[in-house]
Amino acid sequence: MVFRREARLVIALTYRRDSEWVQNVLAAHGCDLDTRGHVLRLSHPRLFHDENRDEMPGFVRFFLRFLNVSDFLELTVETRSASQ
Repeated sequence: MVFRREARLVIALTYRRDSEWVQNVLAAHGCDLDTRGHVLRLSHPRLFHDENRDEMPGFVRFFLRFLNVSDFLELTVETRSASQ
């Protein structure tokens, strides 16, 4: 449940906001995400709670509401220089 929003990614926390992987990302101030054959460097993690699930696409909001998911992790997608 990862969704791109311009220069950031928003992850719906379908497990818990206090799960080990979330705490590891927060402690490391970011992470790498391997997706579709690309590795994205993510930084500036921010937890937030949104009962309306406004950051999610409309069709996803229904399922998240059904699952009672309203916690999210937002991360900035780091840009890499042309030499990397």
